[in-house]
Amino acid sequence: MNDPFGTAIKEYFDRGKAPQIQINTNYTEDETITPSYFFRSEKELPLLEKAALKNCKGKILDIGAAAGCHSLILQKKGYNVTALEKSELAVEVMKKQGIVKVINADIFEYSEKQFNTILLLMNGAGIGGTVAGLKKLLTHLKSLLLEGGQILLDSSDIKYLFEEEDGSQWVDLANANYYGEMQYEVRFRKSTDKFDWLYIDSDSLQNLANEIGYSYTLLQQGNHYDYLARLTL
Repeated sequence: MNDPFGTAIKEYFDRGKAPQIQINTNYTEDETITPSYFFRSEKELPLLEKAALKNCKGKILDIGAAAGCHSLILQKKGYNVTALEKSELAVEVMKKQGIVKVINADIFEYSEKQFNTILLLMNGAGIGGTVAGLKKLLTHLKSLLLEGGQILLDSSDIKYLFEEEDGSQWVDLANANYYGEMQYEVRFRKSTDKFDWLYIDSDSLQNLANEIGYSYTLLQQGNHYDYLARLTL
């Protein structure tokens, strides 16, 4: 099964421990994620994710919910939240944790209900994979928003990865594909997966959102080139 994240989430939930998830990209190698990261409490969330949850309203769709840590926090606060996740194993874990509304689907193929708030957290913009893919995603999400609805999403500007100590850049960012378009290879035990993943800077996201018909608000900036944005129709 090519589902390293879901496999890691299920093992950690079942056993209370699991080895690191291994990640290599076209820019980086030998990075890891500990599976416990997907089971964080509200106190353990970074400031941007806390801010996103505080800005939620109405019916909420949590896209790419993973183990459901955000959905679980919101549900305990009394919100009407639906967790959407394409990993069957992660969906199984969310249901066992008591999340009431869980959908096992790819967001690009989901169109059944509409919501006041759509969450794309843990670099949720990355789900688009590429700038063109993010445009397709945000266009699709317009159909899932109720009148006055909002999308809350976070991302990072990874331009810093290409800067030398003297301020020059080792990649010609102007004459390549958008520098935030990355190729990921993820491994957990014998389960592996390869996919495109996107990090997009705030100005580029604003331009893309405006092109599609959204209003853009930069809600908060993090400590390391990351930010939280709100898109409204």
